[in-house]
Amino acid sequence: MADRTIKNPHKLLRAEVQVPGDKSLSHRALLLAAIAEGDSVVTGLGPGADVQSTVTALGQLGVTITDEKIRSPGIANWSTPDAPIDCGNSGTTMRLLAGVLSTSSVQATLVGDASLAGRPMHRLVEPLRVLGGRIETSPEGTAPLAVGGVNDARGGSVTIEVASAQVRSAFELAALNASGPSTIDSPAGFRDHTERWLNAAGRGEWTSATAFTVRPGPIAPARYDIPGDPSSAAFLWALAAVQPGAEVLTPTISLNAGRLGFLQILEKMGAEVEAVVTGDVGGDPIGNVVVRGRSLAAVDISGDLLASALDEIPLVAVVGVFAEGITRVSDASELRVKESDRIASIAAMIRALGGGIETTDDGFEVVGTGFLEGGVVETDRDHRIAMAAAVAALTADGPVTIRDADVAAVSWPGFYETLAMLW
Repeated sequence: MADRTIKNPHKLLRAEVQVPGDKSLSHRALLLAAIAEGDSVVTGLGPGADVQSTVTALGQLGVTITDEKIRSPGIANWSTPDAPIDCGNSGTTMRLLAGVLSTSSVQATLVGDASLAGRPMHRLVEPLRVLGGRIETSPEGTAPLAVGGVNDARGGSVTIEVASAQVRSAFELAALNASGPSTIDSPAGFRDHTERWLNAAGRGEWTSATAFTVRPGPIAPARYDIPGDPSSAAFLWALAAVQPGAEVLTPTISLNAGRLGFLQILEKMGAEVEAVVTGDVGGDPIGNVVVRGRSLAAVDISGDLLASALDEIPLVAVVGVFAEGITRVSDASELRVKESDRIASIAAMIRALGGGIETTDDGFEVVGTGFLEGGVVETDRDHRIAMAAAVAALTADGPVTIRDADVAAVSWPGFYETLAMLW
């Protein structure tokens, strides 16, 4: 795997960047188009390896995906795969596809790379079995997952303890094939993309602020235009926020409320943030975001705000270095079981660059020293650590070498090239 060395250009950032298609919405659009019988269109798909894992998996089930066209025989006529379905490094692919397949007549085994094979899947089991779905994990509650081979799925109701959009979505997609309505509830703070799209398709409705009921039945072929990914844009927002006077515009971004936690954190720290809704996709708002750098102050991050910014927490650590005071992150134990132990990886990154950080069981405290040095960052093959390290490099006093830097292609191929063109 290739390393990469990045130097701070010591120039004021003022840029407009169209970021790649939203990864979360790309997975969901592909799955909904594949469940439907007929031809659907998906534009602006995220280009990363995770989304490609979903494309490849659906191909094993008899779905044809060519450019922007998705042709499916419908889930009732999916093919039984003749080999395990490889989900690569994509937890979203594995969890959502497990939901879809668990209540279908198709029997399949879902596997992944070494990182994905160690990530927890046990939270799927109880909700999917409530529907009569079949899902079996390893004794450790991890992949491989054996799913499907069911012809009598039933409606049911569950309440899950964690605000997990992936568990909710797996249940909701499974419930489309049940014999009656199904309801799921959880704490607040989750991304509600699936709920919005099912509601727009006439297949579900909110019964409270957090409870959603799915009405089973077919999904019609449709067109899905994927907006930019706020989790990708976050790296650009962070770059602007830490440099007083800097400005970055990211047009046509998903503005789902569950995706804006990092923007809220930047605003709480003192950055200037503008987010203007310009339209929607399936009831999911999209719009333009501008972030301008200002003097920053430390904040405490936990609860719902933490849940809506979980993927961006490595960036919080980098920005926290440039915020006066001590930035504290808690309630983030979920980071321990991501592509890496992200709490440990974040701390190693900041320390490697001369920053001050201490870890806790469920988070960390980073000291706002106002500077980072050069150094070498080990990514632990985690794309978000690699990309956060690149942001750190562009603010550091000396050059930063990122080990296995090409892992960024999991979510954003061309990420480093985009950064190089900002000035």
